[in-house]
Amino acid sequence: MAAVVTNPELRRKGVATLLALAVAAVYYGAARLGLLEQLVRGQVTPLWPPTGIALAGLLVFGLRVWPGIAIGAFLANVFIGPTALTVLVIMVGNTIAPVCSYLMLRRAGFHNDLDRLRDALALVFIGALGGMLISATVGSSVLVLSGALPAGDFWSTWSVWWTGDAMGVLVVAPFLLVLREARWPRGVALRRWAEAAALLLGTLAITLLVTGGSTVTLLFLVFPFLIWAAFRFERAGAALCALGVSTLAILAAGRGAGPFAHEDLFTNMVTLQAFNGATALTALLLAAVITERNRTHDEIKRLCARLTDMVAAMPDHPITDQWLASDDTDDPDGRADDR
Repeated sequence: MAAVVTNPELRRKGVATLLALAVAAVYYGAARLGLLEQLVRGQVTPLWPPTGIALAGLLVFGLRVWPGIAIGAFLANVFIGPTALTVLVIMVGNTIAPVCSYLMLRRAGFHNDLDRLRDALALVFIGALGGMLISATVGSSVLVLSGALPAGDFWSTWSVWWTGDAMGVLVVAPFLLVLREARWPRGVALRRWAEAAALLLGTLAITLLVTGGSTVTLLFLVFPFLIWAAFRFERAGAALCALGVSTLAILAAGRGAGPFAHEDLFTNMVTLQAFNGATALTALLLAAVITERNRTHDEIKRLCARLTDMVAAMPDHPITDQWLASDDTDDPDGRADDR
């Protein structure tokens, strides 16, 4: 009897351990990619994909994977942190931030499918812009307090840190949540594939153009493509295009190219945050609205079909016939009551 009780418990703990280790491995791998675009002290970057991975992991698997986030955060910072205590504090901040975002999103009734307008709003304002204030504040503060960073550089470092963590949530988390439900489409017409290819290539081309060598601010030209993606391909198209646009914009900001040239770090981070925030809002909110509309339309069609079947199955009843006859007598011209 004890074995029967113990085995499921051991299995549950084993699964939780494997999930946590998997999250730690993916977190660390994404951190190494994010550090390729570091701007401050070799560890602060305008795009920190691990935050999106951490939040998506929590939303899908629950709080049981938080140790994996902590392990991944420790491994990502242990070789670049100034002291062991600083690394531990940064690890705590990087762990608490996505956990708090997860708890606030669950409290707000967030759906992982991102199929409602309120879900997209919650992810942007609660999950990204709100929750990531914790990691940016903790990390920047401990760097200043440890002497690794001059006090005068606090706000510029804080802006890059917050931008990177928030962009990790806005760019990576929606893509992973949508990818989790993605299935290879079957029976899709060739013109539909051609439209998807044209959308993807057009989005990448216009983004490279507006973030390239020209210093003229033409970032707004990407928004028609985001609208196209949301209307025609809903969440999948919107998440993929937003990922491409935001990534290319972050790369341009990191190298100081295009509209990000000839400006200081803080100004570039504000511009980048505003642009990527608008990109995520446009793509996710519009896709959520379109998904909600299509779901409502399908539900109305289903109810109408069901009502039609019910009416067609109703047998003739003398009371109904009598009521119809009296109605015709009251309205000899055969016109319906305008009430």
